[in-house]
Amino acid sequence: MSKRFIVKTTFALSCLFTNQALANANHAVIEAAGHAPIGVMGDHMHKSGEFMLSYRVMAMHMSDNLQGSSSISPDTIVTQVTNPFANPPMSPPTVRVVPKNMQSTMHMLGLMYAPNNDVTIMAMLNLIRRDMSLTTYQGGMGTNVLSDFDTQSTGLGDTKIALLYNLFGNTAHRVHANVGWIIPTGSIEKSDEVLTPMSMRTTLRLPYSMQTGNGSHQAEIGLTYNGSTEQVSWGAQILHQQAFGRNSERWQIGNLNQLSGWLAYAWSAAFSSSVRLTYRHSDQIEGFDQKITAPVTTANPENYGGHNLLVGVGINGVLAEKHRLGLELQIPLNYQVNGIQMDLDSMLTLGYQIAF
Repeated sequence: MSKRFIVKTTFALSCLFTNQALANANHAVIEAAGHAPIGVMGDHMHKSGEFMLSYRVMAMHMSDNLQGSSSISPDTIVTQVTNPFANPPMSPPTVRVVPKNMQSTMHMLGLMYAPNNDVTIMAMLNLIRRDMSLTTYQGGMGTNVLSDFDTQSTGLGDTKIALLYNLFGNTAHRVHANVGWIIPTGSIEKSDEVLTPMSMRTTLRLPYSMQTGNGSHQAEIGLTYNGSTEQVSWGAQILHQQAFGRNSERWQIGNLNQLSGWLAYAWSAAFSSSVRLTYRHSDQIEGFDQKITAPVTTANPENYGGHNLLVGVGINGVLAEKHRLGLELQIPLNYQVNGIQMDLDSMLTLGYQIAF
């Protein structure tokens, strides 16, 4: 997604929200800064009997490769990085296929309902598409490029249900617990045609990062805090995700810990802007799928996990009394990966919410 498109979209939404604020300043029911940035899930609770429907589209772009926190060239990868599945001549001693870029798009449909003032129930259903471009080098050794090729996977992602429980609340400060369960509705058996170092086109099971699910049930627990004054709101959220055992293909996604903090300013009841910092730490994959053994970096379970710090800027606007649009762009300030992985360029989230 180009920077020009992001700038134009942000400008257009800003104008739209500002005009709406002037028209509805005296009777807006939902305030733009009443929720966290649109990229934060499970950030708020509802009053008894209230519903909220939401739709988000999240676009993540990655390119080039990192070793730890330093760039590593494709030529260095194919000459110096050992292939853990080497079995000459069928599988070469070094990695011979290198990812160039990846685009991941997630469409998320959410539903929230509050049976009483202390409990809000949340469910999220995801549809995922992942596209990756790769370069295949000729078999054996050396840096002779054979050709580029593309792979793609599309399908239902894992589904999350969660309960938000009120721990404390007054007009200025609110704290609730997040307790969720991630159901493995996504696929871990996606395959596509690839180009091998022997110049053959064949269909193989795609690496872990190209699957639409993780295959294991996961628990999510955390805490969320929100604070506000008349024009300024702020908050923080800490979450922990952990899988319960290996999946049917004998691998398990690494544990994830995430901490977010945000600050928002309401320019009016109908328009606000925000800034957010997010720290994420995830472990590498445990075990491995015996059908994922291609000589590519993404097939190695040790090349997953790491930690990173992201900064996000966002805008939120109320288009009508109970309709909200939000946009948030996140970019990495620091990115440290386990082994060799693709570098994150940006993550863009656009969302719509309606309460009733």
